[in-house]
Amino acid sequence: MTRRELREQVFIMLFSAEFHDASEMPQQMQLYRQMQAEWEAKDGEYISRKAADIVAHLPQIDEAINEVAEGWKTVRMAKVDLTLIRLAVYEMRYEEDIPVGVAINEAVELAKRYGTDDSFSFVNGVLARLA
Repeated sequence: MTRRELREQVFIMLFSAEFHDASEMPQQMQLYRQMQAEWEAKDGEYISRKAADIVAHLPQIDEAINEVAEGWKTVRMAKVDLTLIRLAVYEMRYEEDIPVGVAINEAVELAKRYGTDDSFSFVNGVLARLA
């Protein structure tokens, strides 16, 4: 898979985690991986590992988001937007091989695909304050 495809799969996995208890995350990841029979083993491992690491860092990520999102708190944000922002913040702060601009651009592109008509500008605005 390309990095863009991997990122999209991580987003989907993280989005589904929003609807389950944190203790169910390993089982949810396993079910999702089983549904993706065409994945190569290395891709599945990367996606699962990255999603789990993002979930482990959610308190720090959400704190950073809440500090810059004027008038918004993570509990009020649309789940698609919040998941994309979390993914990008993780990449910006914890993955040194991903440039900040790339993390923001990829989140904006996914927001155009999965979010509402206003999602991409909201995601871009929050991430620009964190850059």
